[in-house]
Amino acid sequence: MSVLQETISEETVRELSEARDEPDWLLETRLDALEALDDVDFPDVIRTPGRMWTNLADLDYESMVDPFSQTETKEWEADEGIDVLPFHEAVEHEESLVRDAFGSVVDPETNHLTALSTALFTTGTVVYVPEGVDAEDVTIRTTMNGRSLFNYTLVVTEQSASVTILERQDSGEDLDGARYYSGLTEIVGGENAYVQYGSLQDLDQTTYNYQLKEADIDTYGTVDFIDVNIGSRLTKASVESHLNGDSSESKMVGAFYGHEDQHFDIDARVWHNAEHTTADLVTRGVIDDEARSVYEGVQNVGAGAWDTNSYQRENTLMLSDESEADASPKLIINNHDTEASHSATVGQVDQQDLFYMTSRGVDERLARNMLVEGFYVPVLEEIEVEELREDLTERVRERLQSRD
Repeated sequence: MSVLQETISEETVRELSEARDEPDWLLETRLDALEALDDVDFPDVIRTPGRMWTNLADLDYESMVDPFSQTETKEWEADEGIDVLPFHEAVEHEESLVRDAFGSVVDPETNHLTALSTALFTTGTVVYVPEGVDAEDVTIRTTMNGRSLFNYTLVVTEQSASVTILERQDSGEDLDGARYYSGLTEIVGGENAYVQYGSLQDLDQTTYNYQLKEADIDTYGTVDFIDVNIGSRLTKASVESHLNGDSSESKMVGAFYGHEDQHFDIDARVWHNAEHTTADLVTRGVIDDEARSVYEGVQNVGAGAWDTNSYQRENTLMLSDESEADASPKLIINNHDTEASHSATVGQVDQQDLFYMTSRGVDERLARNMLVEGFYVPVLEEIEVEELREDLTERVRERLQSRD
């Protein structure tokens, strides 16, 4: 049963759609998602003996979600030669493109929260890169000003196109009480196309945040994700790649830093569905104070995925005895012609390294901070967007300075 049965109805969805002069096919997609709310479950979460780490069903959506007060500030920056359009402007000017791609990667009925997002979203961005075009810098900035916001991003790249994208989410006006942000991202990676999609989530710590980023990657195509989570009260974030074309590739790089009572639930998943595919999953996180984190990584190698290479590494650094972390890396292999590995570690700052630095005159707090900053180097080295690299470094330093 929908958690918002008293708040949203068919009339609500029709009013949102009509206010944006949407075509019938989009309204029908919204109404189908609304109807599915009673039938689809909440996103999967990790369970350990006697414990569910993240309970999404028990959140007070009634108090957080107000469909008609969604307000935000958006900014776009892009190279010439590509289309970067507000979602509803793209529907007007590139309707066939949006109609064909919308929901082709992220099924609106994947789970309860994707259906809710599809029914209620009011803002978004469409990035379209034509065949052979090389677009180095696209930046999308979204500042959430209302009680709730449902945001949608669609990236479509044609054959031999390339693009590097940075999407940022933060909070503007302060409000009393809890807030809710939801973001869905679909990436259609064309044949021999290249996409690096970087995301920096820095919402305020009254916000409950759900995000799903998913890519469909064609032959010889590459889609790399950089997923950085710093803000929010609670985050459930999933990054997923479907390697559907022969010799397609995907790298997923994740970083998070939790402090106070923040909660991060991070998923990285890849499906090897074609031959000669390659995936590399790297996640590094730090938790302090009473923060909690849980990570699930899945590498699924299909029966027809011959000559597969798939690697996964997740490391969490705990800076306090009150923090908690758990990790669940998984390999699902249905083809013997596979080279794959997975690992996960949870630990504290290496005392031997700390002793080495302090014995050579480095102040203990400074030494600890330097070791934490160094912990993120494998992530920083993978980020092509300078702004994202600098912002992650700055936010880590701010967190470390606040605990001194």
